[in-house]
Amino acid sequence: MINEEYFLAALRLAAGHDPLPEHVSAAARDAYGLRVPQAVTAVPAECPASREVRSADGCKMVRFVAAGLTFDLEVTVGDGLIDVAGQIVPHPGEGSHVDVRTPHLTLTRRLARTGHFAATGLPPGWLSVVCHRPGHPPVQTRWVRIRP
Repeated sequence: MINEEYFLAALRLAAGHDPLPEHVSAAARDAYGLRVPQAVTAVPAECPASREVRSADGCKMVRFVAAGLTFDLEVTVGDGLIDVAGQIVPHPGEGSHVDVRTPHLTLTRRLARTGHFAATGLPPGWLSVVCHRPGHPPVQTRWVRIRP
């Protein structure tokens, strides 16, 4: 486990400037707090869904792949909020769940037997999904910026 104060001190020394402006330290602490320890990061997959296709109704489709799992996400923006409908294939196993995350909010959802899940009413901006599987490290998508 990394001590935040030592980490920030090392950043100050490496930059050759001391002290760092408080807003930089605060941003570093906020970013550090978003990490998922020991998680495997899924990367965008090369398929029609990964080209960030936008349909006429404002849906955005993205696909991520890692650790034998495929995340298909359909993101819809309406009334200034984000709705996410997703599927993880193959089903990651009994007891699995997902966290649909923004920098300020995390919604936990159980997976259906088909691997489907949904989260609604999220604020626009950055979004990531983390799949938690018993006995395996978590798998997280990269952060995606969703704009209205």
